[in-house]
Amino acid sequence: MLDLQKTMKMDLSQVKLVVTDMDGTLLNSEGKVSANFLSLFEELKRLDLTFVAASGRQYHSIVDKLHMIKDEIVIIAENGGITKQGGVTLQYNYFPKEEVRHLVPLLRNIKDIYPVICGENKAYIETKEERFINLLSEYYSSFELVDDLLDVDNDNFFKIAVYNFENSEKNIYPHLQHLNGNIQVKVSGRHWVDLSHINTHKGFALKNLQQQLNVSEEETMVFGDYNNDLEMLSLAYYSFAMENAHPNVKNTARFVTKSNDEEGVETILQQLIKEKKGIL
Repeated sequence: MLDLQKTMKMDLSQVKLVVTDMDGTLLNSEGKVSANFLSLFEELKRLDLTFVAASGRQYHSIVDKLHMIKDEIVIIAENGGITKQGGVTLQYNYFPKEEVRHLVPLLRNIKDIYPVICGENKAYIETKEERFINLLSEYYSSFELVDDLLDVDNDNFFKIAVYNFENSEKNIYPHLQHLNGNIQVKVSGRHWVDLSHINTHKGFALKNLQQQLNVSEEETMVFGDYNNDLEMLSLAYYSFAMENAHPNVKNTARFVTKSNDEEGVETILQQLIKEKKGIL
C-alpha cells in the first residue's frame, strides 16, 4: 500500500530498471525470498526490465539467496564495492590495504564489536567466538578464521563490516563517525556498520549502471530500508521505503510500501507489471 501522504506522480509504465536491497527489503525476516517474487521476476524478464539486487552482502551470499536467477540479474554487492552481471564484473572499487591496516588496531579498541574484512575471494575474521561465527554464515557464504587480520594480504578488499549484537547505531557508529569524509562510514543495518572507500556506496554503483544502460532516474525504481540505501534511493524517481525502514530512509524516499514481511516489494512489482502491460 502506498503512503498517501507521500503519493506523487505515478506512471510506472516508463520504468526500465528495478533495484532492490536484500535484507529488510526483498528478503523476509527469515532471510528468504518469496515464491511470489520469483514468479514476478519472470514477468519482469518478459517485459525486458533489468533487475538489480543491491546489498551490503558478499557477492557469493547474494548468489546463494538468488541462485535460481543469478545469471539473469545484475548484482551490486558489498555496498557498491563490486557490480556483476552473469558473473562478469562491470565495476569494482577496492578499499586500499593501507587503510584497512590502519583501521584494524582502532577497531580492536572498541568494546563488544566484531570486525570482518570483506575480500574479493572471501571474508576474514579473527574472533573465535562461536555465537558470532554461527551468525556470520547467514551473511557470508565464504569466510576464513585467521590468527591476525593484519596478516591477510592475498586478496583485494572492498570494506570492513563491523558487528554488534545490540545496536550498531549506538555502540559502533559513535566511535567511528569522525572518520566520515576520509572514508565511507555507513550504518548498514541494526547490527552493522560498514567502512569503505569514500566512493563506495550503492549510489555510486547504481549511477555507473544507469549510465551504461542509458537509463534515467525517471526510468528507475529503487527499494530500500536502511541508511546504506540512501544514495541509491536519491537516484530514482520511483524510490520506495519499506514500512519497516529506518526514519532516514522514509524521509528520503518518495513513496512507502508495505514491510518486507508483507511482501512490500512484490506489491509494487505487481502494479508495475500491470501498468507495463497496459492493464490499469
